[in-house]
Amino acid sequence: MSSALTPADTPASSWLPPDDAQRQALHNEVHARPTARIHLPALVVYVAVLNEGVSREQECEHLRLLSGLSSLSLERLSGNFLRLRFDGFTVKWERHTEFTRYSIVQPLPETALLGASDPDLLSALVVEAEWLRAIPGRTIAATLLGMVPGDLDQPALTLEKATRWLGGPPGMASMLGENGHSLAVSNFLLRPDGFERMLVVAPSSISATRAGRVSQRLLELETYRLMALRGLPVTKQLGPMLAQSEGELADIMASLENKASADQTLLDTLVSLAARVERATAEHVYRFAATRAYDGLVTQRISELRESAVSGSQTIGEFMKRRLSPAMATVVATAQRLTSLSERVARTSALLRTRVDIATAVQNQQLLEKLTRGQQLQLRLQATVEGLSIAAISYYVISLILYGGKALKAAGVPLNPEIAAGAMVPVVLWASWTAIRRIHKNLRSL
Repeated sequence: MSSALTPADTPASSWLPPDDAQRQALHNEVHARPTARIHLPALVVYVAVLNEGVSREQECEHLRLLSGLSSLSLERLSGNFLRLRFDGFTVKWERHTEFTRYSIVQPLPETALLGASDPDLLSALVVEAEWLRAIPGRTIAATLLGMVPGDLDQPALTLEKATRWLGGPPGMASMLGENGHSLAVSNFLLRPDGFERMLVVAPSSISATRAGRVSQRLLELETYRLMALRGLPVTKQLGPMLAQSEGELADIMASLENKASADQTLLDTLVSLAARVERATAEHVYRFAATRAYDGLVTQRISELRESAVSGSQTIGEFMKRRLSPAMATVVATAQRLTSLSERVARTSALLRTRVDIATAVQNQQLLEKLTRGQQLQLRLQATVEGLSIAAISYYVISLILYGGKALKAAGVPLNPEIAAGAMVPVVLWASWTAIRRIHKNLRSL
């Protein structure tokens, strides 16, 4: 007796049309970078490096240097995310378009719990310092994030302890979540060891998943902030070039208005200016677009933190936006300025092209007029030549008649050659004129 398959056991191919080639990859994208589960107390060592010129093979070779990973295959890095579990700690690798992130989640030393003053964290790393130093790429962000249990009923006292833990001047602090499930503190300062420090204080009852989400948002927030700011040096670099180009364009427009320069000179200057502007656009349009995208991610991560202020301290979101907004406004203004300059150059080129076209049309009209006058003179000359031709032909024909008459007279014919030749003059002239008219008529009919 055959058993029927239940709908839950039936393969999808039995119920659905064939899958699109990208369906599986698109479906799994939402699960591509799962949040880490972090149990307090914990230390997160985070390093983000620019990966320009760094291949996936190089990063795989670096990961193989970790204990027990000598046989790590390159295929495991094909999804741009890899979490490696070791005895007591995890290492996470994430590759993005412009940067690669390495995160190490390990236990926090007992000497670095809340109440410690500027604890030494690097000496407790579970990986060798040489391994961190040899990460392929250039460092853009590096953070030591401590996550410790603590009492949030007295936020002022907890904030004081957290400030001592940071080992620096008072920084920014925020209660995270609608119910204030944790306290995040940082001063966003680079220390001599190259790392920033952040501290998250949460009740011992906080779930490992929520702690993982908090750490991920804070670390992404700082990374995206720094990536967004990469557009600021480009803006400062473009400033003098834009000012010079705008001045040159104004001079070209003044010359167009006053007709003070030759068209060829203006055209050469305008072509040089257009090439300079388009080159700058091609070189920096990606950076401006990336800056806008990263700034949007910063705003999104800040909103996801759902911050509330701690008395006497500035929130992380307020600090970020207050420091980041002017820079982003400058980048956006420069991008718009470059786009506007390109459009103005194009309009000026159109004006100059119109002026050259009009001048060319006038020159062509004058040339046509000269050609017309030349043709008229040629027709008149041709008519004069034709008249002379009739006279010359008639002269030769009359001469022949005269010689013929003299020959006949010499032969005994009673004829006066001169009278005969004179009588034939009108006839010969009429015959020559008629013959030339017939030739012209035949030529016109071709």
